Amino acid sequence: MIVYLRSLFCTILFVLSFGAYAQNFSILGKVVDAENTSVELANVILLQGEEREFLIGTSTDDNGYFNLVNLAQGTYYLKVSFIGLKEFEQKIVLTGNLDLKTIILNETPESLDEVTIVAKKPTITRKPDRLVFNVENTALVEGSTLGVLKSTPGIIVSEGGINIKSAPAAIYINERRVQLTSDELMQLLESAPANSIKSVEVITNPPASYDADSGSVINIVMSKNLVTGYRGNVQTNYTQGVFPRYNAGTSHYFKNDDINLNLNYSYTNQKINRDQDDAVNYLNNNGDIDEIWKSNVNRNTWSETHNLNLNFDYFIDERNTLSLTSTGLYTPYFKYKINNNTNIFDANNNFSSGFTADNLSRDNKYNIGTDVIFKHDFKNESSLTFNAHYTTYDYERKQKVFQDEPIDSNDSQFNTLANQGTQIITGKIDYSIPVTETSNFDVGVKYSNVNTNSDITRIDVINGNEVVNMENSDAFKYDENVYAAYTNYSKTWDKWNMNIGLRVEQTNIEGTSISLNETNSQDYFNWFPNASLTHSISDDVSITANYKRSITRPSYTNLNPFTFFLNENTVVLGNPNLLPTYTDDYKVSIDFLKNFTLSAYYLNFDGGIEELPRQNNETNVIAYTPTNLDKRVDYGFDLEFNYYLSNRFSIYAVSSTYNVKEEVNFGEGFIKQNQWSQLFILSPGLSLLKDNSLNINATFWWVGRNLQSLQTVEDRLISTLSISKSLLKDNAVLSLSVEDIFNMQDYDASINYLNQSSARFINSDNRFIKLGFSYKFGNTKLNTNERRTSEEERDRLKDFN
Repeated sequence: MIVYLRSLFCTILFVLSFGAYAQNFSILGKVVDAENTSVELANVILLQGEEREFLIGTSTDDNGYFNLVNLAQGTYYLKVSFIGLKEFEQKIVLTGNLDLKTIILNETPESLDEVTIVAKKPTITRKPDRLVFNVENTALVEGSTLGVLKSTPGIIVSEGGINIKSAPAAIYINERRVQLTSDELMQLLESAPANSIKSVEVITNPPASYDADSGSVINIVMSKNLVTGYRGNVQTNYTQGVFPRYNAGTSHYFKNDDINLNLNYSYTNQKINRDQDDAVNYLNNNGDIDEIWKSNVNRNTWSETHNLNLNFDYFIDERNTLSLTSTGLYTPYFKYKINNNTNIFDANNNFSSGFTADNLSRDNKYNIGTDVIFKHDFKNESSLTFNAHYTTYDYERKQKVFQDEPIDSNDSQFNTLANQGTQIITGKIDYSIPVTETSNFDVGVKYSNVNTNSDITRIDVINGNEVVNMENSDAFKYDENVYAAYTNYSKTWDKWNMNIGLRVEQTNIEGTSISLNETNSQDYFNWFPNASLTHSISDDVSITANYKRSITRPSYTNLNPFTFFLNENTVVLGNPNLLPTYTDDYKVSIDFLKNFTLSAYYLNFDGGIEELPRQNNETNVIAYTPTNLDKRVDYGFDLEFNYYLSNRFSIYAVSSTYNVKEEVNFGEGFIKQNQWSQLFILSPGLSLLKDNSLNINATFWWVGRNLQSLQTVEDRLISTLSISKSLLKDNAVLSLSVEDIFNMQDYDASINYLNQSSARFINSDNRFIKLGFSYKFGNTKLNTNERRTSEEERDRLKDFN
């Protein structure tokens, strides 16, 4: 300890004495190529000491000049680099102002072709626990962030959300989680330009440093460099589906030697249509059809949304960084209208009666999450990071329902007012240290608290008078505390690559229904191990084995026992008795012939949560209720082919054969369903014109008959075609995309077990044409520090149905 204090004291004296004698010297010069042409935006960095630690960096201006200022007397190493040119390095003993005159960067013919190819086409790198899709400097980054995800191997983007195979994926940006509801997330990614994305990591086996709730992860890595200055971007798009949709946004980035500042804003105005045809066979005690209810349901959603994202980094010194990240979403206008027309038939399909039901809801909500991060980098390349997070979420829905019964005039009319307020507080400490040149050790702790208060009041309108319906009014309080710790170790040696980790979590939950005077408490401690191991048999053949255990906690809204009425015969119920889902994920894969990967996987879900429709054959009411399945098992085989013929053409293809088995006991009998399915993916990409400025990408997913939430979903084809053209010296991009080209994305689903018998056809507003335009200005070679605010607890925020 004394030796350490002595060293620290001497270091302080040295720094102070050095500063006392320091001079404000400068190094300037001009960078040209072999043809004496000025090189614009070349990277210029200055290193100091025998360890060559980074001190300062800049870039050349339009005429190739650079100037490094405020330098002290001493020995430095100057490096100048530019893509396709040989790096320049020179040792400098600085005793005064220095003019290096002209620095010539020569060409590197032996590597120039390779560099050019990398800059024009995406590449795929496979690691033990993830697939890395490198897209920096490719045509993909000229679109939206959501467009990049649609082109990333292994990711399924659909109206329902973003999945890796059949499992929902957690979205991270620079390893910080994006915490918005599913709809908010899709809007954010669609409006965010992709021009700063370096790569997309599809992490099927996240290390222990990720939350245990992260079963599968998509991590969007934003690119960075040392260039200083300002860059801006404006973009807009128009979408024509059943109704028109509009989106516009702008992003601004500024960097100097002390700060990074990134600000993004987007506005979305849209109207979304959805049609649904339902047929419910209500059964008698013998299991025969008693009545057939056929409904046509039209849903329209109007919304205006403002998204704002702020990232600020302050470099205190070369080893300490303070960062602020904040994501805000505000929806001042949201209208949700449901028109239901139901006809009732007897067992012989003869019409007997019917009714109409109109539901009109208006919402108002905001969602603001903020992170404060402090990071210290030690001289031994280890790092210590502190992260504090706060989220405030407020949601309000006013609903009016009118149900007209023309046969017996038994009309009903009621209004509801629902509110939800949520606060999330988390704190994390992470420490990472390289044990050797080929191994790394990580350790960390985390605490999170979630507190949410919800209430719903139903007011029946009887003979023009408003009467509070106490049976369907309630208030709900939810409090959750999670204490977590993890350790992770990775190592590479010879032809092996290993990553092992362990995370432990203690969870304490208490949910209270005020009107029912019921409290549900859950306390549980769990272990979450993970392991990945890769062995390279040869340059072309490698084998990887993965295992991970994860948890999925119920959303706060699903735990709320409220009854939310779509109409008198269709309701949505919460379930305060829901338990978390535990998932064990096993996978073995082999990469061969450079372009092929064959995988076998097995997923076991213990207590999977599914929202299941339950029809009551006596009351003719269908209640959609989140329910824990007793068991769900997914297993199958995937064959992937990934081939880049040149920087002009690429193709990605998948054939997947898989089985889904679901089991549950409702108390009315045991249900066990099993279905083999087939999935085919084809995604070609093509670049045209001499400068590769015209790009065409297509994606086709054919999903065979499959099992989802105890219902059978029939075949469907998901198709997308995107065309983009760079304009105005590559500063502008004009894009056109078509979704659901063959009009085969809608689907039929049916339920047939025990006393449940129904079918439905979903016609979503997923067939559209989108025209977009973006323009970047300022120093367009800058790369940003763009992030999104984090915390997995925010991911369970969910609007009322």
